[in-house]
Amino acid sequence: MNFTRNLMVAAVAGAFALPALPTLAADDMSVLKAELKRLSERIESLERNNKEMEKALATERVSEKEPEVVTRLKAVEFQTLSMQKQARQIEALEGITVGASLTGVVQKVGAGSTASGVDETRANYRGDISVTLPGGEMGNAEGKIFGHFRFGQGTGIGLRPTYTSSANTTAFEVGSTPADDSFGILAQAWYQLKIPLMDDGMKANAREHLHLTAGKIDPFVFFDQNAAADDESARFMNNAFVHNPLLDSGGDIRADAYGFAPGMIVQYANERQKGAEWGLSLGMFGSGPGANFTGSLAGPFVIAQAETAARINYLPGNYRAYLWHNGRGAGYDGIERKHAGIGFSADQKVTDDVTLFGRYGHQLTGKTRFDRALTLGAELAGTPWARASDGVGVAFGALRTSNDFRNDSLTVDADGDAVPDFGYQASGSEKQMEIYYRYKFNSHVELTPDLQWIRQPGGNAGAATVKVLGLRAKVGF
Repeated sequence: MNFTRNLMVAAVAGAFALPALPTLAADDMSVLKAELKRLSERIESLERNNKEMEKALATERVSEKEPEVVTRLKAVEFQTLSMQKQARQIEALEGITVGASLTGVVQKVGAGSTASGVDETRANYRGDISVTLPGGEMGNAEGKIFGHFRFGQGTGIGLRPTYTSSANTTAFEVGSTPADDSFGILAQAWYQLKIPLMDDGMKANAREHLHLTAGKIDPFVFFDQNAAADDESARFMNNAFVHNPLLDSGGDIRADAYGFAPGMIVQYANERQKGAEWGLSLGMFGSGPGANFTGSLAGPFVIAQAETAARINYLPGNYRAYLWHNGRGAGYDGIERKHAGIGFSADQKVTDDVTLFGRYGHQLTGKTRFDRALTLGAELAGTPWARASDGVGVAFGALRTSNDFRNDSLTVDADGDAVPDFGYQASGSEKQMEIYYRYKFNSHVELTPDLQWIRQPGGNAGAATVKVLGLRAKVGF
């Protein structure tokens, strides 16, 4: 360090010792010595500061005794490291989505409509948590892992015999669960591989895809979908309006007690024309004991669907037709037979605020209580009264008693007279109606008053109309 100082002093001295310059006066020499002394002190100060900076930078700790420039450098370094950490976290979470909701329902029904013969007011809740994770890549194909957890408590009201399996599809509990305990299951867990079908070799340009899905699945996620009537936590609660009644209320799908089954799906999706996308799907699922993993997977439930999007006056709609076959269909007489049927599901916006929907089901084979099902309805958004997120829904349904059940509901006694075999004579059609108003309390909370009527429940023309009053609350994100 002394060498450096002496060198600089010599250089300065040399600069002032040019031969061509005249001899300096005594005053000038004093000025020169003072300047050299000041320069030397400045160099020593810089050396001390440099040592202090080196010492301060040797540790990550921040001290108030450190030079200001060191404090600033460390602040910039911390910010940079924090940004890098956040970037790594974002990269690690990329492709992961989580959804959760909690739905509570309270319903009231009169004594004349309940199986117990007394007035019932029942409450229940149900929670759903879903997680979607990246499932890796295989060449150009991308995988996805989906998990769905469901928990709840409360069985809801108990109606006397109806074709409608439930006036409250959100109820989620089993009789074996202690009344004081919540009940939870792994509802779905499946893997899906999305394979692009490319013309030009560019994955990003692919407009046709093949989807392969396998695992424990809710079949209605992939079949019989409907934009206006498929979510009991937000729209209609009567089971006849949530899915095709022949498959769900009628039981032809024969999934487990909660609506899920192991299976696999092959789907082709064509998105070449915007607004006119179409696709074909084929699914096979465990049925009966095969659905709850207690028996053979023989005689599965098989369903094939063709779907297309369409626009009427530039307004979107979806149209689906499907055919199903179940090798282990359950008859009303408790005997397993082959069941088959066809169905249609459609939803169409007719104005910016009104969406119409309809479903039709037709039983082709099998002994079922009803063999025809027609449901129609609409949802009106609250835009006309400045509540765009609100909605009013109304739906009507009719489930026609099958000829087999009508005939078998009567037996002949010893005197040759026809008498009811199932406790009543089934005839005609059961008819349903539901109306609700969904009030969007805020971005995460909805409140929905709901009213239902079921006429001729179970096809019994002599039965009084069932009336159910309810209120649903949903919290979700």
